[in-house]
Amino acid sequence: MPLPILYSLQHCPYAMRARMGLLLANQRVLLRAIVMKNKPQAMLEISPKGTVPVLIVEDSNTTEVIDESLDIMLWALKRDDPHELLYPQTPKTLPQMLELIEYNDKVFKPLLEQYKSAKRYHKDSELYDRSQCEVFIKQLELKLNQHQFIMGDTLSLADYALLPFVRQFARADRHKYLAAPYPKLQHWLKAHLDSPLFSKAMAKYSLWLDNGEEHLFGEK
Repeated sequence: MPLPILYSLQHCPYAMRARMGLLLANQRVLLRAIVMKNKPQAMLEISPKGTVPVLIVEDSNTTEVIDESLDIMLWALKRDDPHELLYPQTPKTLPQMLELIEYNDKVFKPLLEQYKSAKRYHKDSELYDRSQCEVFIKQLELKLNQHQFIMGDTLSLADYALLPFVRQFARADRHKYLAAPYPKLQHWLKAHLDSPLFSKAMAKYSLWLDNGEEHLFGEK
């Protein structure tokens, strides 16, 4: 079987979470690095919405296109979950994880974009926009006060799915983030960012449209 193809953008938080999922599940793919200002026509033809990540899985009979980052993580981890990130020992936990991730994607992420814009353009709404984001950040701090990781005392899908977005919040105003009363979250984020896994996920590759080179990706 040919290896799946992954269209990816280095700093996109959705692409980041997909790459981490593939690494955690030991799923090898051929990575095609892109930039959004010059989207490959081949990607647009198979996923017209034009966002990353896009995973193309082919077998002898079918072609499956997965163009949602969480779905890529689940596709990979359902094939191999050596760290039990889906919490198979407590099946009721996975729906709770997915609900938390959905809140991140549908509520926190838009608020985060408003806050980042307010910070960048010095809008009067900056403090208010930050406070709106902190509703979710405080929830995560509370969870980390209860156990070592987001869902419990072992790592889960939720830790890796939320990581790129908490990273964006921390980077929006690093001084305020470090001064804020979120010691557990700060420790959690730093540990992830310092990990070999994150470094591997954030490796920079030459652009596919520049030289047609695909990069083998997915082995830790």
